[in-house]
Amino acid sequence: MSAGLSREPLSGADWFAVEFDPATREVVMLDQRLLPGEVRYHRYRTADGVADAIRDMVVRGAPAIGIAAAYALALVARDVTSDAKMFLVANGTAGRVLNATRPTAVNLGWAIARMSRKAGQVAERSQEERFQSMLEEAESIHRQDVESCRRIGELGAADVPDGAVILTHCNAGALATGGYGTALGVIRAAHAQGKQVRVLAGETRPYLQGARLTAWELHQDGIPVEVITDNMAGYFFQKGEIRFVVVGSDRIAANADVANKIGTYTLAVLANEHRVPFTVAAPWSTVDLRTPSGADIPIEERSPLEVARIGSTTLVADGISCRHPAFDVTPARLIDAIYTERGVVKPKIGERPDVLIG
Repeated sequence: MSAGLSREPLSGADWFAVEFDPATREVVMLDQRLLPGEVRYHRYRTADGVADAIRDMVVRGAPAIGIAAAYALALVARDVTSDAKMFLVANGTAGRVLNATRPTAVNLGWAIARMSRKAGQVAERSQEERFQSMLEEAESIHRQDVESCRRIGELGAADVPDGAVILTHCNAGALATGGYGTALGVIRAAHAQGKQVRVLAGETRPYLQGARLTAWELHQDGIPVEVITDNMAGYFFQKGEIRFVVVGSDRIAANADVANKIGTYTLAVLANEHRVPFTVAAPWSTVDLRTPSGADIPIEERSPLEVARIGSTTLVADGISCRHPAFDVTPARLIDAIYTERGVVKPKIGERPDVLIG
């Protein structure tokens, strides 16, 4: 699975979603569209190339695409030889292109804004100094995300019952972050503490991130996992088998409404009906205090072909319409806990994310 990096990955893992190779000055990404059948890394030398990779789902997961965008803006600094004004223009143009690739994930805009602030601070420096400063900022974003995931895992694992069957949805693991994972970080931490947990991974139609990515990650770590189709979840809730639910998030509104992969809201309703804790794990960069509620979160509409086809196999006949909202919003009243590196928010009792500010 080697990506041929010239240094140890900042993720701290043998495989990773996104890294920067300082020897070649390229962004390196695992092509998640090919998993689990093939492990293939691609290298990108331009911000436009990284933007295409984000848009085409080579890399996905809110924290990971934020890190990828940060490295992309370091590439801009590497290449722009002109004066400070033109450097800032190039940085701004690349930032807008990157920001438009996945509109629901707030981490993307957060990382771009942070890199743009750094660009303003270093614009008057030489080309090489600008590049090194921008790269250091991107690497700082990456390292902080890994640290955040480990802290989130510790906090969430404390609530996981020993012997629990845990349901998760989509992929909120190392492949969706800088390393370790958010929802899967909670599962990894519980497993590391010796808790005898078992995971049900919902397949997550239409892109099958749960079946292709989450199950693959957990299997690599030796954590017991079984894949279920999305429409089986109610059956396992009804049997009393599921004792804990943890998912990731692409944006958390100021009122603690949570946007996550389509199908998450359904699981929250089922969990509440069956009195099973429904929890969310996400870094603070996913919290968007400028967005009042989930109703204000833009929901990305992806290609209907992702519903109509799986690879080269046609599921829906030509001429029949398909719809593909990529995310849904789970109201705060259905969420028992939100784990962030700053602490835990309990929306069901009325807590909002700003309780952690200060």
